[in-house]
Amino acid sequence: MTSVPINSPGLGEPQQGQKYVPCARDQYVRRLPENPEGRILDIGCANGTTGELALRENRCGYYCGVEICEKSAEAARDRISEVIVADVETLVPPWPDRFFDVLILSEVLEHMRDLWVVLRKLHRCLKPGAWVFASSPNVAHYSVIWMLLAGGWDLSTFETMDEAHLRWFTPRTYRAMFEVCGYHVVDVHPTGRLGRKAKTASLLLDRRYGHLFWRQIELEARCRVAR
Repeated sequence: MTSVPINSPGLGEPQQGQKYVPCARDQYVRRLPENPEGRILDIGCANGTTGELALRENRCGYYCGVEICEKSAEAARDRISEVIVADVETLVPPWPDRFFDVLILSEVLEHMRDLWVVLRKLHRCLKPGAWVFASSPNVAHYSVIWMLLAGGWDLSTFETMDEAHLRWFTPRTYRAMFEVCGYHVVDVHPTGRLGRKAKTASLLLDRRYGHLFWRQIELEARCRVAR
């Protein structure tokens, strides 16, 4: 995952005991054209660094984040247009239909109980053709396969086997989930570039099993017109 550091004291720097360090998802921001009238919705906006970057680079004029953690939301309020502290699964959308140009769902879907309901609910808030960017861990990574072959399913406090995860995905099921909820998937790919060894292994496997080396699944989609 690439990141752009935000020069704010105490944020964007690893802290002892932190589970993860929020960083700007510049790979999403780079995909967007300049649009000072654009509106972006970020579910799980953390401390708002992605929104700060998008606003600073004129990729939108309004950036709204939904964040369940009050501490992170407080930090985000100084960076983006609006922050709503809520669990998106129970949130009644306060925006009109077809309001947003972009939806970001970075590392959040795996924490939801009924994410199909959430994806359909958010669909109504998006303009036809709106961009959707999402990412989640890949349970089809070879390290998980080895663990299963050894008879394990060992949870941890980070990455794919994070004990806070309620859902797990492969690249194929990730795509299918968005398609069934009314989105047209443009591309599914790994986050970042594969290392030299992973590329070599993928070639030896005739490229058919490249997903075994994806740590993270990244998806780009467009919002289809509701039927």
